[in-house]
Amino acid sequence: MGSARRTIRTMCPMNCHPTLCGMLVEVEDGQLVGVKGDSENPDSQGFLCIRGQASQEIIGNPKRLLFPLVRDRRTDDAWRRASWDEALELVVARMQTAGREAVGFWQGHGHFANNYGTRIASQLLRRFANFYGCQWWHPAMICWGLGGFGIGLTGPLETNTKEDMGAHANLILLWGANLASQPNTGRHLSAAKRRGAWVVTIDVRHTEAAAQSDEVFVIRPGTDAALALAFMRVIVSEGLYDREFVDRHTVGFDRLSEHVRTYPLERAARETGLAADRIVALARRYATTRPAMILLGGSSMHKGANGWQGARAVACLPALTGNLGVPGGGLGPRHGGASHGQALGNIAALARRPPGRYVPNQMPRITEALRDGSVRVLFLLGTDMLSSFADAEHVAAGLARTDLVVTHDLFMNDTARRFADVVLPATAWLEETGCKSTNTHLYLMPKILDAAGEARSLTWILRELARRLNFADFFPWETDEGPIDAILDHPATGRATVAALRAEGGIRALRISHVAHPDRVFPTPSGKVEFYSERAKSLGLPALPVYAPLPGSDRYPLSFRQGRTLTQFHGFYDHGQALPTLARSDPEPKLWVSSADAAARGLEDGAPIRIFNDRGEFRARAHVTDRIPSGTVWMRDGWTGLNRLTSGEPSIPDEAVDAFDFSAGQAAFDAMVEVERTG
Repeated sequence: MGSARRTIRTMCPMNCHPTLCGMLVEVEDGQLVGVKGDSENPDSQGFLCIRGQASQEIIGNPKRLLFPLVRDRRTDDAWRRASWDEALELVVARMQTAGREAVGFWQGHGHFANNYGTRIASQLLRRFANFYGCQWWHPAMICWGLGGFGIGLTGPLETNTKEDMGAHANLILLWGANLASQPNTGRHLSAAKRRGAWVVTIDVRHTEAAAQSDEVFVIRPGTDAALALAFMRVIVSEGLYDREFVDRHTVGFDRLSEHVRTYPLERAARETGLAADRIVALARRYATTRPAMILLGGSSMHKGANGWQGARAVACLPALTGNLGVPGGGLGPRHGGASHGQALGNIAALARRPPGRYVPNQMPRITEALRDGSVRVLFLLGTDMLSSFADAEHVAAGLARTDLVVTHDLFMNDTARRFADVVLPATAWLEETGCKSTNTHLYLMPKILDAAGEARSLTWILRELARRLNFADFFPWETDEGPIDAILDHPATGRATVAALRAEGGIRALRISHVAHPDRVFPTPSGKVEFYSERAKSLGLPALPVYAPLPGSDRYPLSFRQGRTLTQFHGFYDHGQALPTLARSDPEPKLWVSSADAAARGLEDGAPIRIFNDRGEFRARAHVTDRIPSGTVWMRDGWTGLNRLTSGEPSIPDEAVDAFDFSAGQAAFDAMVEVERTG
């Protein structure tokens, strides 16, 4: 690619959604020299965190997968190098033997490194599954889908942008939203504070966001709906709601009003662990400060059998106070949230999907399908299933029964080491053309480097599988840029193409509104915000927002929760452990334990511990801290074996998981645990 040193614009591959950062890549003689933040990127403005800086360690990494590998038995010493022809012929033969309905595709964030927000990889994979008629499961179920489901039942699925928040919000509630996973939001939060905005954190611990807040409310895990219902009781009983907005743009207020008036504040205080007078004061502040915005957590706060109920209830608050469709109001940036007008073309070819016995987009049903042999050939694409799914021992038992597991990734991971029969080396973000989208902008990610070793892209693999299975019209485009152009072919992007983006320097503003739902039209059956939801009722769920306490345990008194940190995000790159910078920054699992709980168990900071319940155990070290309350313990997610502890029970009925165009079929992930010293 020439000997001159060049600087090329792209995006960070780390997918810290809704934060996506611009990156400048320096190359010389076809080699990566370094990466840095792009000061001209309108979203990140030069910022690039430790995760982004560490991404350069993907290239040239000695742990990287460079050639196809196969093995005849699942032991570490059985791997041997294979040609692509041998590997693909083996895969296709097993697919044909199993039959299309026994073949499943599960895709993780490792495959969205250069197409998050545009869903190019997801649409291509879904297109293949529709042509073939095999199992395909929506990746949103692992992350933000359950929270989105709760919001969707109420109605305000669109989000105001971070720019709007910084310019207009006068009160900001960071409800389960942590700046560790939204660093680009931090700049606009600071701008709002400089204008005098009041910032409040509501979470199960003192997060990084708490340091930026004027008030912090630490609540017991799973009690978000209890707090939101208490807010509604105060707002309704004191007449602080926006009567005009409620009358014109909502349904079910009378039923909601009657419902929340019977909800005792004392119960909310008891359940959340907050003083009743603090609840009342914050409810009044929220109702009387205009405009007010809520940034709702995208994943961690919704892990729990009642996780969707918190989102359902919180989403009622902007409607009660008339904070929807106005600058500085509504719901702010969150994982999976789209701005008004943001959309894309679709190449998934849903009409091609034949009738079949399809496993629902429901995590526990996928586990069952593996265990009962309904799915015998499994493709794991950019994901570590054992660390992503709840009740990991049941998942492992299912994986052990499969005829073939195929992994396509950059590095080995725990699932591949234990259960893969074929490992296919993936291209890195600099080795293929891609395109990312934030809520406001579209970004080209050009191919900068030649692929390492014999690494191949998902597009190449799907084309090869389709050719071998005789899908003549699966890929009607002449180049790999064809499906990208087809997906970008939408008014929201200005009918963008790869060529046009390249000519424009790789950045294009989307044709969107920074204010969500400016027309006051909502994606519900009534077109209004639904305090009372007939759709929920038809799905066997409560029609009104409710709070259902999570089950306690006498034997296991500590409520376990997991979330994100500044050094890690999702399970790819072998949970960051393949990248030296991240591995050094976060070398071993640590469990946050309150001083009181630690003292009761004879634990000091750094003590080796065993975390356990009836499902299994996990080894870690104690991190004794006053930033978490007694009765709650917390750990960064993604550690191998951690999800042995979590519940794989469904959170909502199978019939409800596809109520929207994303999946909400996340398992409960509940876990009550005990902790004891091991050494």
